[in-house]
Amino acid sequence: MSHCSCNRRAFVRAGGLALVSLGGLDPLFLGRAAYAARRQGTRGKVLVCVFQRGAVDGLSMVVPYAEEAYYSERRRIAIPRPGTGDGAALDLDGRFGLHPRLAPIKPLWNAGSLAIVHAVGSPDATRSHFDAQDYMESGTPGVKSTRDGWLNRALRHGREHRATPFRGVAFGQQLPRALHGSAPALAIADLQAFGIRAPQGAARDRLTAAFEALYGGEQTGIIASTAAESFEAVQMLRSANPTRNQPEHGAEYPRGPFGRAMLQAAQLIKTDLGAEIVFVDVGGWDTHINQGADQGQLAARLTEVGGALAAFATDLGERMADVVVLTMSEFGRTVAENGNGGTDHGHATAMMVMGGGARGGRVLGTWPGLAREQRFEGRDLAVTTDFRDLFAEIASRHLGITQLDALFPGHTLRPESFPGVMG
Repeated sequence: MSHCSCNRRAFVRAGGLALVSLGGLDPLFLGRAAYAARRQGTRGKVLVCVFQRGAVDGLSMVVPYAEEAYYSERRRIAIPRPGTGDGAALDLDGRFGLHPRLAPIKPLWNAGSLAIVHAVGSPDATRSHFDAQDYMESGTPGVKSTRDGWLNRALRHGREHRATPFRGVAFGQQLPRALHGSAPALAIADLQAFGIRAPQGAARDRLTAAFEALYGGEQTGIIASTAAESFEAVQMLRSANPTRNQPEHGAEYPRGPFGRAMLQAAQLIKTDLGAEIVFVDVGGWDTHINQGADQGQLAARLTEVGGALAAFATDLGERMADVVVLTMSEFGRTVAENGNGGTDHGHATAMMVMGGGARGGRVLGTWPGLAREQRFEGRDLAVTTDFRDLFAEIASRHLGITQLDALFPGHTLRPESFPGVMG
């Protein structure tokens, strides 16, 4: 098979291949992929972004139990104050408590490696999931014309120094908006299925020839090396075999998509292929009905998140000194519960920063209060920390990015506006 008129996506489907996503980008970087193989054994800083897609209720994830309004407005779904029995919040600092289902990460707080920023969010007032997610991932709230994502812009920083296709990786079926752009990024549905799967012998030879023809010369017009070299680059994960890195130090990941994604994130990081930004989605936070307190929808989602984050930290062990995990969500929920025992779309929420140089054991950000006159539009927790200031602090002080204006265009970034999560 010397010529192929099919496009890459069609070829992947027709050939029975596992997902190989270039995010709509050219495959030029594949010819340089051997660089990453030469870097095996080296370690750099890694940012793991966990997007709680659907708007997590930050008020019950990190409970402002000192606020009477929290209890008067949530008679059915409030998390009880610390020390009041089963299902009570876990005290953090005398003002805030952790949802009881997040107990697995409480030791990280105690050890000073987990920080929380409360009342963080977007300056844009939209309550549309689609728009708010788009703004958070593009890094330009209120501007719909931005074509690339803030994480892709971060990848362009120092790109010439680390030419590996694994700098930006998302675990999922598609590349998230945050990683769209001109810098190479991959979406991987499953490490075990990544790349080419074919039987041995003649069938494999035909598939190999088809793949090489697809990526050769006229089919793309921008290949910098031979088709054989490009094909070899796509095989890097198979050669490195990240899945051989089984959980260490007694780590036990919970069953479910998020637990599996965090397991594979750890496997990739331990393989030392040059990953700098890893993106993981975890959905199910749009709790309009039957949200629950220590039981119910929210509790179930937090159980998986708490277990997976704790397992990830345990698994990586001392390597967590080089890794920061940042949780984010497009907005929070209303202060008051609704008539269906749930909460509606709100404004500010809580975000967590774990590992690396995090200045943990503190709830950061200016707390605006929950009295009606203190709320945004009389109904929501007000935003006092722009999410761009939090993201920029981590990008600067963990990843070493200096061109922050390019990272968040249109936003004036001042170190004094950073919430202070990084040491």
